[in-house]
Formats: sequence, C-alpha cells, structure tokens
Amino acid sequence: MTISRCMATFAAALSFCPLAAHAADFTVTSRAFASGRVQPAQFSDIIGCTGQNLSPDIHWSNAPEGTKSFVVTIYDKDAPTGSGWWHWVVVDLPADATSLPAGASNGKGKAEMPEGARMTPTDMGAPGFLGACPPEGPEHDYTITVKALGIDRLPVPDNATPAMVGFVSNMNALATATISAKGKR
Repeated sequence: MTISRCMATFAAALSFCPLAAHAADFTVTSRAFASGRVQPAQFSDIIGCTGQNLSPDIHWSNAPEGTKSFVVTIYDKDAPTGSGWWHWVVVDLPADATSLPAGASNGKGKAEMPEGARMTPTDMGAPGFLGACPPEGPEHDYTITVKALGIDRLPVPDNATPAMVGFVSNMNALATATISAKGKR
C-alpha cells in the first residue's frame, strides 16, 4: 500500500471517530499545577534532582456522555530528546473515576489506582510516575492530559509505549482536557 493510500485510509478512519464536541465542558485541574509552576514534590529524586517524585493530584469533571474510561498522561514537550518525554501514562481508568490523589503512583505498582487501571511504561521504560528533572537551562512545559474514551479498555499491551497509547487513545477519544505548568532547575 502506498503512503498516500495509507494516509487516505487513516483519514477516512478518523472521520468515523467521535468528535470532541464537549471538549469545552470537560476540564482537568491539579492543586500541584494550580500556580502554573511544577511544585518541588513533583520533581524527580533521581538523575541529579532532589524532589520527592510524588505524582500530582489530578481531578477531572464534566466528561461527555458515553465516556467508558479515561487515559491520563503527563508529558514534557521541551525535553531535549527530539520527541519530548512521557513522565506518566495511566490507562483504563473507569468511567466513574474523577481523580487520582497525589502519590497515586509510587513508581512500583498500582498504589492508589482505581480498580482496573493500568500504568504503562514511560520513557524510562517502566510503568509509574517519574517526576520532572529538566537539564539546567530554560523552563520546560509539563502537561497533564485526561482523555475521555468511548471504550471500556484500551486495547494495548501492558508494555505499550507512550506513542502507542497516544495513537490508540486518540482514535477512541470523546474529549480531551489539559493543564500545564512550567518547571526548571
């Protein structure tokens, strides 16, 4: 199949995906990001940083009708990798979930995750939250994203890359909400 034909097929498939018509109503908040600055507790405790590696509290509301699950991610678009850095990926949060408490990820397992939720690997190659630890220099922009999905379970393996989770969740998203905060050493 040629690339142009593949792209045409992909575009056609996207046209059948639900539109994010309720995106304006769907919101995400975090006390840890409320000031617009990443808090010291959310910085990593490795790679030369001295934070607590504490995953932030995340709250979402007004999910659109038909929401069956959620995906939550934290991403640093400014990481000097050429492709950013995924700090946390949580899939299969149930439709009745509306938050994750601070410290929900202890980096080793499910800690305070709702029943059925899974953490998939980050760019560190393992599941669990990894706090901010940008190199010396300019501020980085850290974004929490919550996607409301029209499916119960994201059809990805437990070892899915953040890119795979993003691709499959975007194909099934009813709405997306984001909040960002800046951080630097």
